[in-house]
Formats: sequence, structure tokens, C-alpha cells
Amino acid sequence: MNKKLLLVYLIILIILIIIAQLIIPKQNKENNLVTEQLKKFSYYKKENLSRYLSYKQLNNNLSINEIITNVNIGLDNPYYTNIKETTIKDPILILVNKYNYLKDNYIPSNLETINEKYSTSQLKLVLEAKLAFEQLSEEASKHNLNIKAMSAYRSYTYQETLYNRYVQKDGSIKADTYSARPGHSEHQTGLAVDVHNTVLPYTSFDKTNEFTWMKENAHKYGFILRYPKDKTNITGYDYEPWHYRYIGIEHATYIYENNITFDEYYIKYLDK
Repeated sequence: MNKKLLLVYLIILIILIIIAQLIIPKQNKENNLVTEQLKKFSYYKKENLSRYLSYKQLNNNLSINEIITNVNIGLDNPYYTNIKETTIKDPILILVNKYNYLKDNYIPSNLETINEKYSTSQLKLVLEAKLAFEQLSEEASKHNLNIKAMSAYRSYTYQETLYNRYVQKDGSIKADTYSARPGHSEHQTGLAVDVHNTVLPYTSFDKTNEFTWMKENAHKYGFILRYPKDKTNITGYDYEPWHYRYIGIEHATYIYENNITFDEYYIKYLDK
């Protein structure tokens, strides 16, 4: 009986070896082909090769461009894992998301209060963003539109309190879809502003004429819609038609014209 079992095990082992010899070379050939395709992109990172290949196997429907972009952003890992402190080479172009964070003591050095004409309270933005927002709001008023800031700079502590309140209300899984964890909020950069028209709730901003105008003109003042409706899989946040981020006219215009997120733009053109 033992000899029969041993013979069966040997036969199975031989079959597995034969299958492996057929599959492994094929897999290696496919990986080599994909690797050559990956290397053609300027934002390919050699250190991410194994991650690209693994992600490709799980998402074979995605293009090579999407594979590289998503992995470089960090989307091959769950949100808030493998996080790193954001690189602050140009303070205007800081990337803050679910994989890049600011320290709890980070405070922009040039915060200025937004003119009360363009704000509902004593809100602050980095000077360059403040001036650009005031110009944007003033121009909108010439078209009988009312665009006012309702939230701007938030400290780490403020965001921590806000996020914890949402967790108590909806639980962490739901809260993570619409609120950033402390250190991961763009508002801490002093470059993000939430707006409304003072008539409808801010959550209905996309139903206003002001939103239509912002869609067509925000980039002219250096602002982008940070969390678009069709990019939630990239940003990790629900659609927020009221949340705008200042990055400067040149960068904002490119993002507007190419319909990409700041996460994608940063990975492709700024993360050197």
C-alpha cells in the first residue's frame, strides 16, 4: 500500500514539475515583455518593478501607463499604508493625500487672512493662494456670481478633532471616504479652499451657476477641482465640487486641459 502511495506521489510530483516548466518560462517571457513596455515611460521607477508586475497581474485590464501611475501613487496598497512624509521642494506643489503626509507641527510660513469680502469668516490661505482666490472671487462677482471661502487653512489639531468627530458619527470606513486623517489633509498646506455661494448648502455647490463658472475658469487663477466625480478611484475621496486646490496657473491649466488629478500630474511631472 505504501509503495502504491509513493508511486502516486511521484507521478503527481513529475506532473507538477512538467507544468511548472511549461508555465514559468511563459510567465517570465510575459514579464520581460511588460518590463520593456514599462521602461518606455519617463516616470517608470526601477525600484517599483516587482510592484508593477504584481499589480499588472491583478489588473490586466489597465494600460501600462495606468499601471505605472497607480503604483507610483501607491494605489497597489491599501489607503494609509506605506505612507511617507511629503517632499516639500516647492511649497506650492506639495502633494498631500492618503499616502503622503505632513508632520503635526507643519504650519505654512506665509498664511494671510482672506479679505472678508471673499470669505464668510476669518479664514487664511498662503499669500499667493489668497491673492489668487480674491482675484477669482472678484472676477466672478462681475458676472453676478457669489463665490466665497467657507473653509481654508486647518491646523493638524483642528483636522484631528474634525476627523474624530466624523468617525464617531459614521465610523472610520465611511469617514475615510470624505474626510482626511490628520496630517493627510490638504487644508493643512494652506493651499486648499472650500467654497459656496452662500445660498445653497456647500454640498450642493455643483448645482449652482457659480460651480459652472468655476469649472471653466478656476484654472485661470491657479486652482483645480481637487476631487472630481470621475476620479474617485485615484483620489480616494468622494466627489467634492466645493474643494479647490491652488497649484499655480501653469500646472492648473495643464490639469484642466488633460482632465487628470493632481496625484497623477505629480507622479508624472513633479516626482523626480
